[in-house]
This record gives sequence, structure tokens and C-alpha cells, in this order.
Amino acid sequence: MIRVLKQGATEAETREADRKVRQTVEQILEDVVARGDAAVRDLSARFDKWEPESFRLSQAEIQALIDSLPAQVIEDIRFAQAQIRRFAEAQKAALRDVEVETLPGIRLGHRNIPVNSVGCYVPGGRYPMVASAHMSVLTAKVAGVKRVAACTPPLNGVAPAATVAAMAMAGADEIYLLGGIQAIAAMGIGTETIAPVDMLVGPGNAYVAEAKRQLFGRVGIDLLAGPTETLIIADDTADVEMCATDLLGQAEHGPTSPAVLLTSSRKIAEGIEAEIARQLAVLPTADIASVAWRDHGQVILCDTDEELLSEADRIASEHVQVLTRDPRWFLQRMTNYGALFLGKETNVAYGDKVIGTNHTLPTKKAARYTGGLWVGKFLKTCTYQEVSPEATAMIGEYCSRLCAIENFAGHKEQADLRVRRYGGKNAA
Repeated sequence: MIRVLKQGATEAETREADRKVRQTVEQILEDVVARGDAAVRDLSARFDKWEPESFRLSQAEIQALIDSLPAQVIEDIRFAQAQIRRFAEAQKAALRDVEVETLPGIRLGHRNIPVNSVGCYVPGGRYPMVASAHMSVLTAKVAGVKRVAACTPPLNGVAPAATVAAMAMAGADEIYLLGGIQAIAAMGIGTETIAPVDMLVGPGNAYVAEAKRQLFGRVGIDLLAGPTETLIIADDTADVEMCATDLLGQAEHGPTSPAVLLTSSRKIAEGIEAEIARQLAVLPTADIASVAWRDHGQVILCDTDEELLSEADRIASEHVQVLTRDPRWFLQRMTNYGALFLGKETNVAYGDKVIGTNHTLPTKKAARYTGGLWVGKFLKTCTYQEVSPEATAMIGEYCSRLCAIENFAGHKEQADLRVRRYGGKNAA
């Protein structure tokens, strides 16, 4: 039996919050369409108190920021980027162009073509998300994207040096000190000084995610990566300290970040609240994590692994940590998740920062139909066909008859012209 011991925010509450975000974003995007750079500058001054002569950082400014960092920071960024690059290159190697002769004289194929230009958003604010530069900029470059523009907000009126260094080291062609909806709008719509991109990628808060959603169609997007979600699957081999640590480790992302404990251990289910309270008393980010747990934390108690599995697939969380005696049992059976972290030795922080997999992942149940950002998201798989004279005469007769069934006279004539010209026996 599945029992919900702690319930998070209701769907109605979430929908109302989404409605308010949607209206705000719509107004801002319309302003950028109408006023371009002037709107972006006003928005930056309003939200970030930042209105420099140019939002784009020069090479000299970028190098000065890199030079300001300790050698260990540069080395750590280099190490993390090596892991992300290695896994992205392995993923790209799994993709190949295809050409096959399906019938004599008929050659069909596809090519994997990189998107020409991409805008990467790297969140800032309280948490300058250095790792997001690796995940978006570097992965796009591994895919072969020619132009990568990257935006990150200023931090109290100052450029976040480590983030800018990571962007530059990852291969960004343009770096802008610009945040929030205005950054997404500038890259997606374009202004007098910022050329529009073909695709927008990267995580962000609810406003950034909504801006990407509203611009989808005008540009491509990776996915709708909203507030961070985490799900812990724990059986009686887990312990309450690790469960609480891993829940709070993601709850600190923001006050609306869902953190769910799904367990078959009554001991853990009944002990989690006390352990959460104990850890919050000393956690430096407790002001955020406590709100996320209070408003969006859940505890669900199940009896069997099968119930844990069904609930996990229903929740379809962005991050899923499997703290059970046989984590690969869930790997073999789960279908809805952004990323899995198998066993007590790993955790979401590894995936977020350094281990090599991408941390831009689906939220709000989008894991039911998409995976996260990866090198393949930057590639368009485009088909082509090539037909010999003999083959066009043969295939054209089939096409002509099939077009007639559907009453497509113009389509039929395209086929009939080839049949007549290249020697079909039964030209219509």
C-alpha cells in the first residue's frame, strides 16, 4: 500500500504560480520585441541594477577575469570540463550518418548537422552556476555548433569571474553579462547589438523556463528546465542521515524545489523530519532549503519495490537517487527520470558539477517524453534521397497510384513526369 505521509504543494497552487509567471514573461518579451536594446537595458537596470556601456565582455575583460582566479580554480574547471567533454564525445561517436540502398538505384540517408547558432544561459544570483557553462557551451562546441553566445547575470554589479572563465574555457564565441528574462529575450529575439540565435539552452528559474517556452517555435529549445527536483528511493539498507543530506542538497536550489522521499522503510519515513530539522539547524543555506522542504517536500511510504517503481515513474523526477540493496533493478525497469544516480556512493552533486553527465534535465514530469541536454540536442538529423533513372521509373508508378488514392493531382503529376521521362511501362 502507498501512503503519503507528507504532501507538498497542490497542483492548483502550482498552476496559479505558473499563471503569474506566464503573464510577467509575456509582457517582458513583447517589450523586447518592440524596443530591442532599450528594453533590455531597462530590464537589466530594474532587475540586476546593471546597465554598462556594453553587455558583451571584451576579450581583454574576459582574460582579466580569468587571471584574477586562483590557479586551483582554473585547474578544477579544467578537470570538470575534461569529464564533460569526454562523455559528450562518446555520445557523439554513438551517432552516425547513414546511407543505404533500400532498392536497386534508390539511396536514402541522413546527416547529423549541427545547429548553426546557440544561446546558452548560465544562471547566477545567489548561486553563480559555473557548471552550467560546461554543460551547455562545451557540449554545443563538441557537437560542432559554429556560434555560441552565452549569458550570465552580474553578481552584485560585478562579473562572476569563475563563471566567465568557464564560459571562455568551454569555447563561447560571445559572452554577455546579462541575466533573467532579458537575457533569454535578447538571444532569442535579437536586438540591435545581439544577433538572434537558432536555439536556446540552459537551466534557470521559473521565469527563464517560461521565457524559453514562449519563444519555442521562434527558436528551438533544449527542454523546459524549471526548479530543481530530486527524488530519493530508499529501502531498509539506506540510512536517514544520507536521505536527509541528499534531499536538502537539492532543496537548497530554491524555495520551490520539490524534494521527495520515496521509501519502503518505516524507520526512515518516520525519522526523516527530525533528521531534516537537525541538519537545517547547521546548514548555511537553510533559509532556502527549509522553505522548499516545508512547501514542496514529500514523504511517501511503500511496501514493495514494485510500489516504489510505480510511484517513481509516476513522479517522473528530474534527479533520482537510488539508495537500495540492488540499484540496477531500478535502472532496468524505470522509464521516467531525468538522470539516475545508482547506489550510496554517488549523488546528484556529482552529476551537477563534475562527473561528466549533463545536469540540464527535464522537470515537471517532462521526463515522461524527453531526456536531458546532450550533444545530440544540438544536432539536426536531416534526411535525403537520390534515385537512378531506372529506379525512378519503377518507384514513380507506385507513387502515382498512391497519390491518386489521396486525390493529390499535383503530387501524382510529379511522379508521372518521371515515369514518362525515364521509361515507365504503365504511365498514367
